[in-house]
Amino acid sequence: MERLTAFIDLLARENEQQNLISNNSLESVWQRHIADSLQLLAHVPRETSPWLDLGSGAGMPGLILAIARPDLAFHLVESRKRRVSWLESVAREYSLTNCHVHGSRLENVESFESAVICARAFAPLGKLLRLSARFSTQQTVWLLPKGRSAAQELSEQPESIRAMFHVEQSSTDPQAGIVKGHGRPPIQ
Repeated sequence: MERLTAFIDLLARENEQQNLISNNSLESVWQRHIADSLQLLAHVPRETSPWLDLGSGAGMPGLILAIARPDLAFHLVESRKRRVSWLESVAREYSLTNCHVHGSRLENVESFESAVICARAFAPLGKLLRLSARFSTQQTVWLLPKGRSAAQELSEQPESIRAMFHVEQSSTDPQAGIVKGHGRPPIQ
């Protein structure tokens, strides 16, 4: 808790320099960002690693998870240079040797087998799956917080995708959902 509280202080200071999160969400940062990120841990076995966080931005959920679980490996992908710098500085500040920041577009990141793939506000579901399928295996768990659009986004996918994913209710927002699935999506 101390590290997460200190992280929020860093986030608030950095948010004055670059708009990492909206100023309105700073008031509800514990529920809207911290708890929303941490809830993903309940969806996988305790020792599941490595995680791939797509479009890490301000560090949610990947950086938060790396702070909470220093025993697991996290790969954070972010292409915006200022955000990459932010992520790297927090990883250094907290000596997060379990956190590897990829300062690149996902298309340019070398493939590796991810046990968990997560993304929060990265891209529409279809595009997200197309870009990241090469990091998945038949055992990969997908945890994609999609907010209130979760069911709608999933319903717009081909039957083969709808068969392997479902929507779980968010524990932090009763109107929000997490698209969850297992395996390697049949993406062309």
